[in-house]
Amino acid sequence: MIFLATTLRAQKVDSIYFHLYTDSLKKGQYNYINVDGKLSNGHWLPMTAREVEFTCATARFEGNELIIPSDFKEKTVTITVTLKANRNLVIEKTIWIKTLPDPELPPLQQIMQSPAGKKQKARRRQ
Repeated sequence: MIFLATTLRAQKVDSIYFHLYTDSLKKGQYNYINVDGKLSNGHWLPMTAREVEFTCATARFEGNELIIPSDFKEKTVTITVTLKANRNLVIEKTIWIKTLPDPELPPLQQIMQSPAGKKQKARRRQ
């Protein structure tokens, strides 16, 4: 496995892409921005703030996480990502800010009593 990791690191990043986990971002929370690099051999490699530079004019980044203030008024944010090893590789994406509140979660006791929450003992074969 060490050989594979070394081989991947030696490959050149040909392009970078956003692979977001959501279609909107939340105010007052850390929003993980997933960026992957496609290597010259076709493999994918997750990118972090060590490999790429994250910028946003209306919010701030800590590593890969975009922090949007709770009092944010805009409907969207625009994120720019630049590959540090090749400053010509730049991608930009505008992402919506979530406006509807999250639904209230059911009480823990209700979750634990639901069929999906119960664990069944596995039968041993003898």
